Amino acid sequence: MHSHPIKRTLTLGAILAIACIPAQSVQAAPAPFPEKAGKLAIASCPETAISSGGIPRTREYLQAVMKCLDKSWGAYVARTRWTFRKPVVLYFEEPQSTVCGVPWPEHAAAFYCTERSTLVFPLTGRWIEDRTDLFPFKVAAHEYGHHLQSLTGVRRVYEARVRTERGRQDELKRRYELQADCLAGVFLGSVWGSLDRTERDWEALVDATQASGDDGDDYRSHGKGSTRVYWLKRGYRAHSPAACDTWSAPAAKVS
Repeated sequence: MHSHPIKRTLTLGAILAIACIPAQSVQAAPAPFPEKAGKLAIASCPETAISSGGIPRTREYLQAVMKCLDKSWGAYVARTRWTFRKPVVLYFEEPQSTVCGVPWPEHAAAFYCTERSTLVFPLTGRWIEDRTDLFPFKVAAHEYGHHLQSLTGVRRVYEARVRTERGRQDELKRRYELQADCLAGVFLGSVWGSLDRTERDWEALVDATQASGDDGDDYRSHGKGSTRVYWLKRGYRAHSPAACDTWSAPAAKVS
């Protein structure tokens, strides 16, 4: 059985901390991941049990996924001009009053603290408890995508554009988040053969991703469900981070 998709019960994304970057440093768009770096190598990343004997094993589950992410993306970044650094990872049994020096984001599940290169994972909550689908796996890969955006300079240019293109802030945020969805798809595609999963499991993940869209929300920061699914599938099929250039995609593809 699979958990039912959750409609906007969590916010996947980074904590924004807009940097003071001179206007002259703003580029036309964040540089996509280079074609010459190739695809993410096919790798093995079997899931551990997310619970055992009725006891939650969410920390162990996430630690195993993080180990795979570090190995796969570390090898990829080594083929670029960037320097790879593992993110700091913090695990919490329950949300705290503050994290990374700021108030805990309201309604957030997992998230990335850009200023401290830190992934934050609550070990409880509907995003991860009692789930049998791949949604927690995808969430971890999405947040890791934000770490990659910081490592490769995408985050820096995104922040500069937000400062100078104030009328497009929501759209720029969606391009940023949808790129992380695509990078999560790249990772999922690279390890899919090692997961003990079926086509029905993939369909369940697509359904959960569709349900996490911000259709109809006043603040549309992550993209409609269908748009999130498009970029997840694009990365999954391509295995290549170069396919995740949301920055030059037409507006209809980042709605």
